[in-house]
Amino acid sequence: MSAPTYDLGKLHGGLRLPGHKEKSTTGPIQNVPIPSQLILPITQHVGDPAQPVVGIGEHVLKGQLVAKPEGALGAPVHASSSGTVVAIEPWPVSRRFGEKGPCVVIECDGEDRPLEFEQAAEDYASLPPETLLARILEGGIVGLGGAVFPTAQKLMQARTCEIDYLILNGVECEPYISCDDLLMRERPAAILSGAQVLMHALQIDACYIVVESDKPEALNLLGVALAELDDDRLVLKQVPTIYPSGGEDQLVQLVTNREVPSGGLPSDVGCLVQNVGTAAAIHDWIINREPLISRVTTVTGDGISNPMNVRARIGTTIADVVEFTGGYSERAEHLIIGGPLTGKSVTTDRVPLVKATNSILVVFKSSFQGDELACIRCGDCASVCPIQLLPQQLFWYACADNEDKLRQFGLLDCIECGCCDLVCPSHIPLTADFRIAKGRIRELADEKARAERARHRFEARNERLEREREDRDAELARQKESAKKAGPAEIAEILKRKQQQSEDD
Repeated sequence: MSAPTYDLGKLHGGLRLPGHKEKSTTGPIQNVPIPSQLILPITQHVGDPAQPVVGIGEHVLKGQLVAKPEGALGAPVHASSSGTVVAIEPWPVSRRFGEKGPCVVIECDGEDRPLEFEQAAEDYASLPPETLLARILEGGIVGLGGAVFPTAQKLMQARTCEIDYLILNGVECEPYISCDDLLMRERPAAILSGAQVLMHALQIDACYIVVESDKPEALNLLGVALAELDDDRLVLKQVPTIYPSGGEDQLVQLVTNREVPSGGLPSDVGCLVQNVGTAAAIHDWIINREPLISRVTTVTGDGISNPMNVRARIGTTIADVVEFTGGYSERAEHLIIGGPLTGKSVTTDRVPLVKATNSILVVFKSSFQGDELACIRCGDCASVCPIQLLPQQLFWYACADNEDKLRQFGLLDCIECGCCDLVCPSHIPLTADFRIAKGRIRELADEKARAERARHRFEARNERLEREREDRDAELARQKESAKKAGPAEIAEILKRKQQQSEDD
């Protein structure tokens, strides 16, 4: 089957990078055995943490709810296998700077007994969109491309806009990561089924499945599955292999030639983007009644003895996953959760695999190092920036901690892709500097918001006290006026009431 071609929009900047994906794509996805212990962080999504609904000593089944969201934005967490809850405690998680997070710890019984859901799967096409969205929320589905935004809430937000296109993102452009490629090769029908569910939830009739040109097998197998499905609402599109074409805004511009406004969302221009892994997870939950309890992850790098893609249960430690692949090689120095450009460095492999873990990368550390030098103002960083920012200027303003200029020059639009880092001849860690500067801006914004709320409370209190004073003065004036008109008996009665009130006080 020949690859599809279409008129595409233009992507500013970007880089053609070596893929380093050959070793991890030579074989099929391997299933990691159920570990002896599962570590389930209660925050595996954007938004409010979920709250545990199980207790220590309680026996749980595979797929059973162990933590549910309480805020407006969140996603539930389910047990990845059957076993006993032995602890609810802080545990190292894959966050920056080695932070710990609250986790539900399950000692697996090895039986992997599933929960029998009271409500069996039903024909999603017969459900109103609101009911279907509620079902999706119950499955704990989040964006599996890295953003981990709760899928149901993303769909709910999109339904408030006029959506023209659903875009399934199979553009896996960051080096080393190949989990989506293998998923598209092995489960194309599940991805397309998930797309149909999503289209029904959105009430739209157009979906683009977008794949890079360096994935011929995935393109071919998706094409075969599309031909068998015979649903002309789904269209396969091929895009050039340029990093970071897989970013949401960049993909929208490439596929639809619509530009997402600064600070806006793809839904502002009539598009909704979902990862192909998310679509497969939607199929697994809505069609097969299996919540999001596992995911495909790439395990690769010079520090891995046998790079491959695996399907592992959420909560399996990185150590258990790496051991299954054959362990570390002698070049193992640096552990990254995610890709080399956007991933997070961690100092221990005791961290659990979570919904966001698309890659476990172990590398020889010196291959990513270089001595930082002074900026030579070459401008290479600006030429590759996909957002058309001026990283050189942002760097100076970040060093000066100039919040106004950072905002003016669009720092908050930075997608932290790392292109500027790669081309900088001075090896300045621009992305890390920008990430820190954005954090400071958000902290300042939070402080200003807190100060504003405190000011409103202070002003409201003063207004209340002033009203109470005016009411007391008015009552006193009324009493004085009444006293002037009262006779001796009435005055005596007033004095008696005042005395009684004073004694009561």
